[in-house]
Amino acid sequence: MKNIIILIGPMCAGKSTIAPLLAQKVNLPRYEMDELRWKYYRENGYDVDTSNRLVEEQGMEALFAYWKPFEVDAVERVVEDYDNCVIDFGAGHSVYENEDHFKRVAAALQRCAHVILILPTADEEESTEILNKRLTTLLEHEVGKAEPAVLELNKYFIQHPSNHQLATMTVYTQNKTPEETCQTIISKMKEIE
Repeated sequence: MKNIIILIGPMCAGKSTIAPLLAQKVNLPRYEMDELRWKYYRENGYDVDTSNRLVEEQGMEALFAYWKPFEVDAVERVVEDYDNCVIDFGAGHSVYENEDHFKRVAAALQRCAHVILILPTADEEESTEILNKRLTTLLEHEVGKAEPAVLELNKYFIQHPSNHQLATMTVYTQNKTPEETCQTIISKMKEIE
C-alpha cells in the first residue's frame, strides 16, 4: 500500500482547490495529474496533430476518447512512480467505459491509501446543476463560451459509476469551505486507518 491520497471527481468539483490545502495539512507534496500526464502521454506516442484534428473534425468528445488509453497508462505509472503525496486527478482519469481500462485503473488505485471522490452533494442532478454552473462561468471566462458538449461530458462524469467504484470514500462539499472539506477528509481518513 502506498501513502498516496488521490482526489477524483468531475470538472469543477474542487479537486485542485482542495488538494494543495490537504497536502499542507497532512504535510505531503501535492501533484496535479493534469501536469504529470503529458510526460507519460508523450512516451506512449501521444500525437498533438491527431488530437487537434479530432477536435476540429469530431469535437471534444473524440479528443476525450483518444485520451483514454493514455489516461490508463498515466494512472498506472503515476501510482508506480510516486508515493507519500496528494494527487488530484483530471476528471477523465477516473471514468472508463472500456472494462479492461477500468480494471487496470482499479488495480493501480488499490495500491493507494485513499481515493477520495469529491462532489457537491449526494444528489446527481443537484451536483450536475452546481458543477455545470461553475464550469460555465469558468469556460466563459477562459474561452468566451461554454460548449454544450463539455457540459454534457461533465454530466456524464458525475453520473458515471466508475468514480464511486474507484473511491474509498466520498466527501460532499456543499455548504463547506475548502478548509472544512479538508478537515472532513482528514477525519474520514483517520476512521479508516
